[in-house]
Amino acid sequence: MTMDKQLKEHMLKLVQSGKRGDGRGLTEYRTPITVMQGISQTAEGSAQVQIGDTVVMAGVKLSIERPYPDTPEQGSITVNVELYPLSNPDYEPGPPGIYAVELARVVDRGIREAKAIDLKKLCIEKGEKAWTVNIDIVTINDAGNLFDACALAAIAALRDAVFPAYEDGKLDYAVKTKKKLPLTKEPVSVTVSKLGSALLVDPDCDEEKVCDARLTVASTPEGMLSALQKGGDAPLTLADIERMTGLALEKTAFLRGKLEG
Repeated sequence: MTMDKQLKEHMLKLVQSGKRGDGRGLTEYRTPITVMQGISQTAEGSAQVQIGDTVVMAGVKLSIERPYPDTPEQGSITVNVELYPLSNPDYEPGPPGIYAVELARVVDRGIREAKAIDLKKLCIEKGEKAWTVNIDIVTINDAGNLFDACALAAIAALRDAVFPAYEDGKLDYAVKTKKKLPLTKEPVSVTVSKLGSALLVDPDCDEEKVCDARLTVASTPEGMLSALQKGGDAPLTLADIERMTGLALEKTAFLRGKLEG
């Protein structure tokens, strides 16, 4: 029997009795959970999020670009995730791998589909100039559940962001204004993992290795779903999705409370 199979059998026995390896309940997050904003003096917005031993940082950089031809009166957003080798021995230096790309897409979708930023208010000159909101996320320590940590850090950094000075066509990053980003909604994501018939939140690295499937649920403060992203090899039934979505919405209020401080 391989180590992974042994680990999965051990984890299955634990969750069937309502326990986890670190003593938590199945739907409990690790502690501490902290959100710190304004950690960078050079970024337009920044934040650090810690969930248990998982630590990520997010920075917002605002640049002026030509709008896309099909949305000439709108700005845009981009999300990039970099998995530092110092945060996990499984990561290697170089261009983003599949996992980093997936993390970035999940964070991006949660923000974009919620219409969290009023993109029309980012337009400076129709078809010529508009602000682009660049969100860069880096891992400091990966001890599991990067999806929730990265999404929370991105929103916290967006809340912290202010525009740099821009006058007479000149952009001065050294001078920050007091003008905030036009945030209309603040989506928060909760990822629910399925192991056997059990549902878990906030999996650690060992649990992530053996879980059958996961569902990341992004929702607004009003409880409206903005995005769903399924991961893992096992299929999910409609009943599974309903259970996982319900649990995610229940835990979102808890996680959002950490964002509010």
